[in-house]
Amino acid sequence: MSLLSRLPLFGSRKQAGEAAIPQGGPYPDDADQPSAARAAIGQKVTAKLGRNPMIERLGDARLDLFLRPHFATPAECATLRAMIDAGAQPSILFSGTQGPEYRTSHSCHMDRADPLVSTITERICALMGVEPRFTETLQGQRYTPGQEYKPHWDYFPLNDTYWPDMREMGGQRTWTAMLYCSDVEAGGETQFVSNALSVTPTEGALLLWNNMGKDGAPNTDSAHYARPVEAGVKYVLTLWFRERAWL
Repeated sequence: MSLLSRLPLFGSRKQAGEAAIPQGGPYPDDADQPSAARAAIGQKVTAKLGRNPMIERLGDARLDLFLRPHFATPAECATLRAMIDAGAQPSILFSGTQGPEYRTSHSCHMDRADPLVSTITERICALMGVEPRFTETLQGQRYTPGQEYKPHWDYFPLNDTYWPDMREMGGQRTWTAMLYCSDVEAGGETQFVSNALSVTPTEGALLLWNNMGKDGAPNTDSAHYARPVEAGVKYVLTLWFRERAWL
């Protein structure tokens, strides 16, 4: 059985003639549906990243995936690691998704008011051409030997209980930006399921991908996982982007 077939079933697109789910607010219940607005975001960001000579495109046409080496300096990464260590707590998942063994790292929400956190956020946004008001708060993560995050998608599934709240709080997650704040002695790669592409953590490198497909619907080929760390400690920062303003 493939890894993709073992991912949690989060629902599928509505079929023709199927009744629409009642609206719970001013925004459409379109977590799993094509979206012209999300498609436009994807096209704009992909075009901007593709024009940057410092950025490498990875993988194939199934996923918009990019790598920017040397995005953060060693000094910045050292400060960010210390901040993660100071705030790290056992990582949690959205209620009702998976058991605690699915994600075994430690994590923390970074302080948006901190000058370095604000600077890193703004630099990522400038690189992508997206305003900071569309970002969630940066999340720091630490993985020690044996810790992992099993295969998952970053986008929100329509049929999970937390989607109505997320719909009102900025809507669907569009892009993910992941900053590696450390090298790792062994293991800890970011592995994409569909294309088997593996990215080795490298201090200061920024990995970016679009969680939506060309039509603005969730892209199942964005499924990925954090492989278990075998030796050393892995530190990352993750910045998720929403389709509407999050703040």
